[in-house]
Amino acid sequence: MSPSPNSTGLGMTFRALSHRNYRLFFGGQSISLIGTWLQLTAVSWLVFRLTQSSFLLGVVGFTSRIPTFVLASFAGVLVDRWNRHRLLVATQVFSLIQALLLAILVLTGTIAIWHIIVLTLFLGIVNAFDVPVRQSFVVEMIERREDLGNAIALNSSMVNGARLLGPSVAGTLIALMGEGLCFLLNALSFVAVIAALLGMRITPKPRQAQKTPLWRGLTEGYRYAFGFFPIWSLLLLVALVSFMAMPYTVLMPVFAGEILHGGPQTLGFLLAATGVGALVGTLFLASRRNVLGLGRIIAMASILFGIGLIGFSFSRVFWLSAAMMVVTGFGMMVQMTSTNTVLQTIVEEDKRGRVMSFYTMAFMGMVPFGSLFSGILASAIGAPGTTLVGGISCILGALLFARKLPDFRKMVRPIYQERGILSERPLPTASTEHQGT
Repeated sequence: MSPSPNSTGLGMTFRALSHRNYRLFFGGQSISLIGTWLQLTAVSWLVFRLTQSSFLLGVVGFTSRIPTFVLASFAGVLVDRWNRHRLLVATQVFSLIQALLLAILVLTGTIAIWHIIVLTLFLGIVNAFDVPVRQSFVVEMIERREDLGNAIALNSSMVNGARLLGPSVAGTLIALMGEGLCFLLNALSFVAVIAALLGMRITPKPRQAQKTPLWRGLTEGYRYAFGFFPIWSLLLLVALVSFMAMPYTVLMPVFAGEILHGGPQTLGFLLAATGVGALVGTLFLASRRNVLGLGRIIAMASILFGIGLIGFSFSRVFWLSAAMMVVTGFGMMVQMTSTNTVLQTIVEEDKRGRVMSFYTMAFMGMVPFGSLFSGILASAIGAPGTTLVGGISCILGALLFARKLPDFRKMVRPIYQERGILSERPLPTASTEHQGT
């Protein structure tokens, strides 16, 4: 049984873990995500070590994410039609293969930059399917719909717990033994999540046979998502932040090596600091009882994200840079997780895969363009100036979203009333409006 809505403390914060399938997923994924952060840190440092190029850091960031932008919308149609459990197992197997190939190339001393580009492109294709199916599959592991927001927040806490541990461990491993061990450990970590998925008892949700062409299902999804203001406004804000602000991650080796005069351990600690802030943010969201008020939180978190980036761009000392990364991580994760939660609670079930694929495109698919843009811009004005521009853009987008919050709330309120998330009550007045989404 899930904790009652009146539960408090840890029972409230971790209530989604009372669901067996989700508990298995949480355990296996927690191990796998540590490996993922080992690999992400190792790839960034490997590219920087081989090339000393901000531009090529941007290129690798571009190739790792561009398949998501191109393929995620088509993947979303298939996610709504295929068995999500089997599809998720398949994506984990392919991710294991990619990490193993990277490990072999590095450990045998045959790695070249073109290998990294090709293999990150391959992983990007896998992720184009993996992310929307992972987001859509959460609802199949949670039997009580009121625990869905908590499960989404705990998903993010997994990512950021791993972000806290993975990069710092990776920095030490790289300094002592090189990048190859990080890739090998990541490959082994996928065994845990595959075992967890195979151990689940999933009752597949009935789906009507789809005889319509793929393109028609895609068109239907676009009309639904971009014909409803709350959905497209959230997607637009995520896309802006992902393009202008998120690519700061590809420039982190430059900050660690050239600005702070450190090495791979400095990079690891900066990424870990981001993870501290992000983990605190997800635990904050997990402790909330419901989704009410998330619209305001999305706007405020986006502003905080921008402030963190601006402060980081001016810092030239490690402790201040790490502190700004904590702020950045908190704002980034609260904004992205809150957006995910609101989308999951307002979307129609038969269109969930497609809407979450659009979220994936906005969240991850815009990053390659941002990475390429930031690599080019950093070559011209430097990494600090590029990060400053990203932070300012993030704040401006948040202020524009905040201006439209009253309209947003009025359109979402009937959905929440219909689904029992919000009891029937009059539309908000100026004095009560802050209680809505």
